[in-house]
Amino acid sequence: MTRPATPDLPSQGALAGLDPGRSKCGLVRTDRGRQQLLEALVIPPEQAWGRLEGWLLQGEVQAVILGNGTGSASWLRRLEPLAPVLLVEEHGSTLAARARFFELNPTRGWRRLLPQGLRQPPRDWDDVVAQLLLERLLGHPLAAAPPGGTLKRP
Repeated sequence: MTRPATPDLPSQGALAGLDPGRSKCGLVRTDRGRQQLLEALVIPPEQAWGRLEGWLLQGEVQAVILGNGTGSASWLRRLEPLAPVLLVEEHGSTLAARARFFELNPTRGWRRLLPQGLRQPPRDWDDVVAQLLLERLLGHPLAAAPPGGTLKRP
């Protein structure tokens, strides 16, 4: 399913998704065709800024999809001079991303016996929140990089 183009969103080129936070941010980057993730990170805000600024200045990303939760206003002010920024509603994204985390990383061993509502990911999943925000905007799931690809997840 494809969605109509959003007026502020460039019609082509890679996108970055950012789930901003005070102590850590989820940051992802798609390929130019917006079908696959190339990078997925959970890093402190200043590292996220450095990575995102580098992608934008090098032309690796054409626009940023920003969750409208904690700290989004300051990110918006910093990013607007560099690229188009679209704010996306974050409400409910953390719980939805937890479910998406387990789709991407199926539970193994005895943990499969736990009811899904009691399972907690073994790591921070802010990158999956950023991925989910992008998927919601694009209207389709993003694939991981193919084997031998460059997807980086913590």
